[in-house]
Amino acid sequence: MQADPTRRIDVHQHLWPPALIDALRRRSEPPMLRGWTLYTAGEAPYEVAAADHDPAARGAIDPATEALLSLSTPLGIESLPPDEGGPLLEAWHTGVTGLPDPFGAWAAASETEPDLDGLKGLLTSGFAGLQVSALALGTPRSIEGAGEVLRLCESLGSPVLVHPGPATPSSDLPAWWPAVVDYPAQLQAAWWSWHAAGRAMFPGLRICFVAGGGLAAVHHERFGARGGGRYVVDPDTFVDTSSYARQGVDALTRVLGIDVVVLGSDRPYAEPADLHLGAAGNHAISVTNPRRLLGIDRTSEGGTG
Repeated sequence: MQADPTRRIDVHQHLWPPALIDALRRRSEPPMLRGWTLYTAGEAPYEVAAADHDPAARGAIDPATEALLSLSTPLGIESLPPDEGGPLLEAWHTGVTGLPDPFGAWAAASETEPDLDGLKGLLTSGFAGLQVSALALGTPRSIEGAGEVLRLCESLGSPVLVHPGPATPSSDLPAWWPAVVDYPAQLQAAWWSWHAAGRAMFPGLRICFVAGGGLAAVHHERFGARGGGRYVVDPDTFVDTSSYARQGVDALTRVLGIDVVVLGSDRPYAEPADLHLGAAGNHAISVTNPRRLLGIDRTSEGGTG
C-alpha cells in the first residue's frame, strides 16, 4: 500500500487470516482450533469471536489508521519443532500478504531453526519487521541465542516487536492471570535483558516492547537503588500503549519521554484509550514515533497488502 506520511499507524493488532485458521484447525495438538474454540498448552480453552478475524469488519473500524498485524505469540508457534511450526508460519505469511488496506504485518520466525534466507525475503518484501517472543529475550544469554535473527534485522534496518509468549501452564488460576501476571513479567524480563546486554550487542537495532514493556521502565528507581546505576533513555527502544490508559502511559512518559511511545491497540483483545495527550501528543505516538520505529519513508514504501 502507498502510505500517507500523515497517516496514523497502530503497530500492534491481531487478526488471523483464513490460511492460518485452516492450518490451526488441521492440527491435533495445541495450538489448535476446534471450530472457534482455541486450545493452547498454557491457557484454558478460549472461545474466539469469528468477527474478530474478519478483515472487512476490522478494517471498517478505523480505515484511516494503518494496522500492523502480529502473529499471536502466546500460541507458541515459533517455539514448535520446525516440521510443526513451519506450515503455520507459512500460512501466516501467505495469509497476511493477501490482506487489503489498511493492513500491514510483522514477520515471524522459528526460534529453534530460523530460516534466515526466508526471513530476509520477508523483511525485504514489505513486512514491517520481525515479531519475537519476550521469552526468547528473557535473559542476556537468550538474547545471545537469538543473535542470528536479531543481527539480520539490524543489518536490514528492520525493527523488532517484542510480544509476550506462551503462559506458564496452570489449571487453578483466574482466566485473567496470564494477561495480568505472566505477560507483563515476560516483558519486564526481556526489557531489562535488553538494557543489560542487548543494546550493546545490537547497537543499530530498533526495538519495540508491546504493552508498555510491562511498565518495566517505571522500575528505574529500584534499578538504581539496587546497583544498576543511572538509567539512560534509549531513543531506539520503544514501547507501545496496548492495554494501558492514562495512568500507565503517563507513568511511562514521565520516565521515557514521549518520543519512544507508539500507538498499539492490541485489537481485538483491547481498544485504544483516550490518553489525554492533546493533539500534539496524539500525533507523536500515532504518526511521528511509529514512522521512526519503522525506519522507512512510508510515502515511497509499500506494505504487505
